Amino acid sequence: MRRRVFIRQVLGTVVAAGLSRVSAAGSSGGAAAGFHATDPVVLGPRRIHATRLFLGTGSSGWRGSSNQTRKLGLDGLANYLLDAFRLGITSWDSADQYGSHPHLARALQLGIPRDKITILTKSRAATPAAMRADIARFQRELGTDVIDILLLHCLEDPKWPASMRGVMDVVSQYQEKGVIRSKGVSCHSIGALEAAAAEPWVEIDLARINPRGAVMDAPPETVVPVLRAMKSAGKSVIGMKIFGAGRLLGEKQECLNYVLNLGCVDAFTIGCENSAQLGEVISLIAAAPRAAKG
Repeated sequence: MRRRVFIRQVLGTVVAAGLSRVSAAGSSGGAAAGFHATDPVVLGPRRIHATRLFLGTGSSGWRGSSNQTRKLGLDGLANYLLDAFRLGITSWDSADQYGSHPHLARALQLGIPRDKITILTKSRAATPAAMRADIARFQRELGTDVIDILLLHCLEDPKWPASMRGVMDVVSQYQEKGVIRSKGVSCHSIGALEAAAAEPWVEIDLARINPRGAVMDAPPETVVPVLRAMKSAGKSVIGMKIFGAGRLLGEKQECLNYVLNLGCVDAFTIGCENSAQLGEVISLIAAAPRAAKG
């Protein structure tokens, strides 16, 4: 019953925000429409369909667990994903490091159609053999034959395209087989991010971005041009650390306004830890104004 009430409340809030924007557009001569967590986006050259908001499952994620898995448990996190699906949010962000694969599999068992969900996960495999083992294990843990987006996780070395070439070749082989639909990297240094922008193998990049530079690879004025270069090269960018790993919780609306209007961030992941937090994020996204194009 509580989940049904939550869904009705969130839908009511989003609809009210949408009506408010429509009214404002009419009174101002036709302002541009705003944003929604459920906005459809198409990622990378493989044209992976997703929603603007990815549901993060890795807050404080390390050694196979995260705030979501620790606090919500198997069924709690699965039901949270189900609630979000019923609201139209169909993109899930996971990783081996978070230990959330079984929770995603459980959500699918609750009746969510696999072809309606975009699953992103990440591997820290450093050798071809380890990557092969990870992919096979991920399929078992997720309960799916196909991984929509697989990223090399937490890259810091600016020379990773050379040192990780064998691992990258394995991912490409599985992509050719249809096991992996799209591939890319998650970067944790400005050097690694710049290398990702220049590397043709990368189709999707998970990048840290917020207006304050909190827990980012470099200040926004350094990072944003790199993200724009990625977009110009035909890659897609998924933002992370939008709230600076919790350091910018008092500036959530400003953070979302900033990222939504950059024009180089296609989607973003936020690690809500309960349905109330998700409802707030959905409402804040709906309240973000779309900046007029100069």
